[in-house]
Amino acid sequence: MSGTFVGMPAFPTAAREALADSQLRHNLAHATGTIRAKRAKVVAEVEDWEGLRLAGAAAKERALLDLDTQLVRLEETLTANGATVHWARDAAEANAIVASIAKAHAAEEVIKVKSMVTQEIGLNEALAAEGIAAWETDLAELIVQLGDDLPSHILVPAIHRNRAEIREIFRTKMAAAGRPAPADLTDEPVVLAAAARAHLREKFLRAKVGVSGANFAVAETGTLVVVESEGNGRMCLTLPEVLVSVVGIEKVVSRWEDLDPLLRLLPRSSTGERMNPYTSTWSGIHAQEEGPNDGPQEVHVVLLDNGRTRALADEVGRQALRCIRCSACLNVCPVYERTGGHAYGSVYPGPIGAILNPLLKGVGHDDQIDSLPYASSLCGACFEVCPVRIDIPSVLVDQRAQVVDAHRGGVPKPEAVAMKGAAYVLGRSRRLSALERLTGLGMSFARRFGPSAWIGARDLPEAPGESFRAWWQRTNGGRKDDA
Repeated sequence: MSGTFVGMPAFPTAAREALADSQLRHNLAHATGTIRAKRAKVVAEVEDWEGLRLAGAAAKERALLDLDTQLVRLEETLTANGATVHWARDAAEANAIVASIAKAHAAEEVIKVKSMVTQEIGLNEALAAEGIAAWETDLAELIVQLGDDLPSHILVPAIHRNRAEIREIFRTKMAAAGRPAPADLTDEPVVLAAAARAHLREKFLRAKVGVSGANFAVAETGTLVVVESEGNGRMCLTLPEVLVSVVGIEKVVSRWEDLDPLLRLLPRSSTGERMNPYTSTWSGIHAQEEGPNDGPQEVHVVLLDNGRTRALADEVGRQALRCIRCSACLNVCPVYERTGGHAYGSVYPGPIGAILNPLLKGVGHDDQIDSLPYASSLCGACFEVCPVRIDIPSVLVDQRAQVVDAHRGGVPKPEAVAMKGAAYVLGRSRRLSALERLTGLGMSFARRFGPSAWIGARDLPEAPGESFRAWWQRTNGGRKDDA
């Protein structure tokens, strides 16, 4: 029911294809522009926004610097609340745990809250291989799933689709997945939402197993938190008998009080709202002495590494683990606005994806991953809007250095050859002096045979008649008459 990012080309190739799609660029420009304007309005209402950013960054940083202790504490409090905690080193282990829980309850399908981490590990595909259907209940995720498509935005996965395209997806694909779309379906947003609501309601009412992620996990209280805007998350978290939450280990915060700045930063930075319409918290199971029990009676929490300890070991890049998945950096990025998310070849697109994917997976073994740190103009807009002050441009520069270092010793790339040549020439004054005498010839050669993409848009300067070194020697450092 979904596409895959496996085998995606490197960013320059994928971006070139995206740039040729004028409808995609129109959809992206309209959507990101609207979100930017909404965010700017509600951020301006906060008297000390920078102080709030600092508080949010500090809350995340405290937990990351003491992550081993906080994770053990989280396990203890979750267990005390009646939850079962599992540890998963990678995607395969996490998928196997979720599949085994679903099988233990003879579940042929599960319903899902929107979750980046389950997309990261390919949970839907893994469950499908076990004969279990995983149904997305977020509206945008449903559009992506029914369209056999790929998400292109952290917050709005179907941002690359317009209303007419969504209507066609619902009209042609909804029946095969459950309740069909009404015959008189139009492309009005309220009509499309009603069709999705009716389609999903039967899934909510019959599902025995629900799957979620978590925006935050509070070690002090053993509480998981999900924020969302549609109410589908509340349905997934409360109706099924069994709830499985897959949580990246970086989601932990130390104290309940740490949620205060984070829950004020996230909605303003993501949807441009003062607060999320739905903020759900749960701490294990809830059993009543009399009457029917409320909510899931079996709760499992899968704490996932999948490269996060690798990222934590990177002294520059570890700040990326502070990310609260608001997508503000995507909405201001001039590169993302023109290429969309698919060009990044990952469920984490945009500036944060350009650093998070190499941090989680490592560099030097995949051209697609190695291309991501270069998918930026380094304009700095992403850092300016990041609610937890991740210095994405600095991490990008550091990641580029790591990519270069990872390829040392193999077949050198053209830029590496150029740098080695420059180092050789600049290493001795005589070599530099000899090359300076050939500057005029080099300029003429470049004008005639240089790369057309570069030369066609730029005027090369005329070579000086005399080098600075020659002038310095002739005039004794400028002391002699230069006439």
